[in-house]
Amino acid sequence: MRTAVLGAVLLVVGAVALVAGVLTGDELLALVERVAPVLGFVVALTVVSELAAEAGLFSWLAGVAARAARGRVVVLWAAVVVLALVCTVFLSLDTTAVLLTPVVVLIARRVGLPPLPFALTTVWLANTGSMLLPVSNLTNLLALDALGSPSPLSFAALVAPAAVVGAVVPVAAVGLRYRRELRGRFDPPAAEAPADRVLFGVAAASVALLVPALVSGVEVWIPAAAAALVLVVATAVRRPSVLRIGLVPWGTLVFASGLFVVVEAAHSLGLADALAALVGSGEGLPDLLRLAGGSAVAANVANNLPAYLALEPVAGSPLRLVAVLIGVNIGCLVAPWASLATLLWHGRLTSMGVEVAWGRIVLGGLVVAVVAVPLAVVATVLVA
Repeated sequence: MRTAVLGAVLLVVGAVALVAGVLTGDELLALVERVAPVLGFVVALTVVSELAAEAGLFSWLAGVAARAARGRVVVLWAAVVVLALVCTVFLSLDTTAVLLTPVVVLIARRVGLPPLPFALTTVWLANTGSMLLPVSNLTNLLALDALGSPSPLSFAALVAPAAVVGAVVPVAAVGLRYRRELRGRFDPPAAEAPADRVLFGVAAASVALLVPALVSGVEVWIPAAAAALVLVVATAVRRPSVLRIGLVPWGTLVFASGLFVVVEAAHSLGLADALAALVGSGEGLPDLLRLAGGSAVAANVANNLPAYLALEPVAGSPLRLVAVLIGVNIGCLVAPWASLATLLWHGRLTSMGVEVAWGRIVLGGLVVAVVAVPLAVVATVLVA
């Protein structure tokens, strides 16, 4: 609700800018043409994720992971790492934060383990693991347009070195910090059959077909919308009570729309020129470190989405744009508000009675960001 209210305020600010002539009608129309497919994808993927979770798909996957661990805590944690990375890469960081977090917490509780190491792994990988594909993060989808809409595989090739660093560093950090908690054994939970096998099968098939479709080169909103339609129809037939207006992420839509409009208006007032003086230019290692570091600071001061939108015009090249993505995706681990996924994650934990000591989370996030951001830049430069 707070997100929606803030987004509404931002939209009002944007409307004032339009009336005042700061933002022209043509600029607004061009902005809508650019972001409408992105927001459409967010809506469709959210509906797919929510309905797949209602069908029991994510709980089933977590159960499989717990049984495959054969009672070893470290293997169970490794399975959570894999699940978080796969979910983030192919279904977006918000899906991991919203839907996978409660699953791993429930699994940890069922086998008598502390939930925080698993929950922290989930939220860190939701953010830092969102580099590889355009669908992994809203910032990536925006960058895809700025890069001239390359294929998903071409995009992945460009950001792969940074994506590897973004996956390895937080996993190493959690492994070291919670090495004692991740030792030992547990009793594997018994297998549970889905409540509705037909709906479960439709959800599993829809997600299985959606994953390759998202990297096929087709505009991502098209297969996401198709999968959402299939699941909505199947759910309407099998479990109509599940369908509700709240499946659509209204708060996220309003918030993102407001940010888009306000940042576009700020660019009209010369925001790009001011930022260019701060983050510099050039493609040498020091230049890219400066840009990535400035992007990370901007993400933690405000939020990674407006930080990306503000810095995109000063990138100027694919390599510098990757540096911006490194900063806003991998570096957004310090402030709780730096990423919407982190706020959503915290909301899920609070609703499940899991206490989060923000001081330790912030300090740990700072350490990971300080290590991962420069390493990701160095890896990108070496491979490039």
